[in-house]
Amino acid sequence: MADDAKAKGNSAFAAGNFNDAIHHFTEAINLAPSNHVLYSNRSAAYASLKRFSEALSDAQKTVELKPDWSKGYSRLGAAQMGLQNYTDAVSAYKKGLEVDPNNEPLKSGLDGAEVALAQSSKSRAGQGASLFGDAFGPEMWVRLASDPTTRGFLQQPDFVKMMQDLQKSPNNLNLYLKDQRMMQALGVLLNLKFQTRGAEDAEVPETSSGSPERKRPAATETEPVKEEKTPEKEPEPEPMDLSEEKRRKDQAQKEKEAGNAAYKKKDFETAIQHYTKAIELDDEDISFLTNRAAVYLEMGKYEDCIKDCDKAVERGRELRSDFKMIARALTRKGSALVKMVKCSKDYEPAIETFQKALTEHRTPDTLKKLNDAEKAKKEKEQQEYFDPQIADEEREKGNQYFKEQRYPDAIKHYTEAIKRNPKDPKAYSNRAACYTKLGALPEGLKDAEKCIELDPTFAKGYTRKGTVQFFMKEYEKALETYQEGLKHDPQNHELLDGVRRCLEQINKASRGDLTPDELKERQAKGMQDPEIQNILTDPVMRQVLSDIQENPKAAQEHMKNPLVMNKIQKLVSAGIVQVK
Repeated sequence: MADDAKAKGNSAFAAGNFNDAIHHFTEAINLAPSNHVLYSNRSAAYASLKRFSEALSDAQKTVELKPDWSKGYSRLGAAQMGLQNYTDAVSAYKKGLEVDPNNEPLKSGLDGAEVALAQSSKSRAGQGASLFGDAFGPEMWVRLASDPTTRGFLQQPDFVKMMQDLQKSPNNLNLYLKDQRMMQALGVLLNLKFQTRGAEDAEVPETSSGSPERKRPAATETEPVKEEKTPEKEPEPEPMDLSEEKRRKDQAQKEKEAGNAAYKKKDFETAIQHYTKAIELDDEDISFLTNRAAVYLEMGKYEDCIKDCDKAVERGRELRSDFKMIARALTRKGSALVKMVKCSKDYEPAIETFQKALTEHRTPDTLKKLNDAEKAKKEKEQQEYFDPQIADEEREKGNQYFKEQRYPDAIKHYTEAIKRNPKDPKAYSNRAACYTKLGALPEGLKDAEKCIELDPTFAKGYTRKGTVQFFMKEYEKALETYQEGLKHDPQNHELLDGVRRCLEQINKASRGDLTPDELKERQAKGMQDPEIQNILTDPVMRQVLSDIQENPKAAQEHMKNPLVMNKIQKLVSAGIVQVK
């Protein structure tokens, strides 16, 4: 139940429904209060709603329950950052890196916390303060990403570098005021509305990494554009010349589109050429690398695919690329690692890579790939462990212990035999007999059913199952099992004896020979049987039972129906109806 609630919380979180996610994670915590992952997930949901005090409390609980889990410290650092406790945030990230020195999210978090701490210290000391200094604080990236008019700027490396510079030195703002994007960003950060030319054109689609084209103001009828005279003083140079940069980025996008078209046609060599050209033109868009990696994956060049994915992750970290892009690169790398598997241990790097991808961005596709890899690893381990000869030896050892009535030891060897050869019905049959001797009836029933599943003609499987059902006092079900076994082996003495014993018990109830305690026990057990419950709630059968008590003639008519007779017999066997 806790896992179900957790899954609902994860789905709500992925959909951005953070309040619903908190509700489901809380439900899961109530069911499993010692599960550290649940507190971590709820902390992330609280942080997404900027409820940092609650996020901090859950993060502290996560670290308390699992002090050697690096993600707990990441949650702790994020909550402290939200509360502007920068010193505590730095401490949390450092402790996390002591647990996992190579954890990239912790490294990135520590960098951000140290920058925020340095800015905070300068602000308190009154050094380097500027009119707009507060706008470039730790929440700057969240505000820019949340506003649709500035979200696209975060995909433009030159804009990101500009904002990083202002975080370190707010007094450099004057250097960038000519950039229309800066005016738009300041409007968002300061909750102001600046009148900027071409502001509507400033945002670019998130799929593009190019910089927006600057437009020259149009001439009006009253104010014609005049030819500018050469100034006496050399003008101040622009911060950067975007014309050539934009041309290269646009050309790179065209190469990418050509590569995509070739990929869809399965012209992989041509696709590689176009993606490679795009990478040469623009090394700040990691989608070119992940696309080329996808082609290498299709071509079976798994090592080349992994190299591109690793480079995409490394470059993406440097550029602070979208986590979705980094997750895509890691997922693609995991897929390549799975293709290279030769033994069960080879799945471990792939599984670890998929898990890292999920920490960056959780998607159903990546989760499915992780589950498939874990399942394949388990199957591979079973294949590597498969050895029918050793299985037979282990079963014989179990048989010897069974004869000596050392049932736990016998179960140990039967279990090893099953691991060595999961398709051997005899091992399941023998282990079912051991469980029955020890009174572990549910386990014995499960093994007997598995035995029948593997070999429906194996009479011993029906004997084992019928015996368990008989001891569970489910005489009707035991009788059906024995009769089913007789279809495959009509002269089997154990099956015939089982039928006889079941009929004795059923007829004992029919004759009314049960003691009061036996009757009470059988009635209680019968009322728990879904089949008995269905009979009692059937409107037709309720009328039949009423007629049996009040209208003998009608009852005789009902009894001519074989289906009704069969159901009445089941009620009699269960002690629900007594015949006198």
